[in-house]
Amino acid sequence: MMMRKFRSSRAKSRDVGSRLRSTRTALVLGIVIAVSTPVFADSLMPAAKYADEQLADPRQEKQAKALMETIRCLVCQGQSIADSNAEMAGDMRALIRTRIEAGEKPEAIRSWLIERYGDWVSFKPPLDGLTWPLYVVPVLFLGLGIWIVSGRLKRRRKG
Repeated sequence: MMMRKFRSSRAKSRDVGSRLRSTRTALVLGIVIAVSTPVFADSLMPAAKYADEQLADPRQEKQAKALMETIRCLVCQGQSIADSNAEMAGDMRALIRTRIEAGEKPEAIRSWLIERYGDWVSFKPPLDGLTWPLYVVPVLFLGLGIWIVSGRLKRRRKG
């Protein structure tokens, strides 16, 4: 009878050990999948034709480059598409170059991009009811800074 109790406790410890191993394996597998997910996010597609290739006409390339420097990368958000290495920025560069090569004007392309992605895509948003704080708030902060500095300088002169 003692042997049976001993064997049953051994079987229980084996069950607990196998559960721990399977839990540990599941945890490690979950971590590996979570860490490797960004690897799967990268596209294996080749870059668009004009993503990193300049136009043959220097005048058209100059127009395209000027426009690309004023369009914000939707992935990087702080860079223009001219400076960004993101795939989407490359696609947008290719789109701009293709449209300019086809004879479309840069302002028409800018308008289309703004219509599609919103005012945020442009580094030069238009002044309207929604974007006026972008233009007014910096001037207010500058005025506040000048007022504070001039007040401190007056106190120093008096004291």
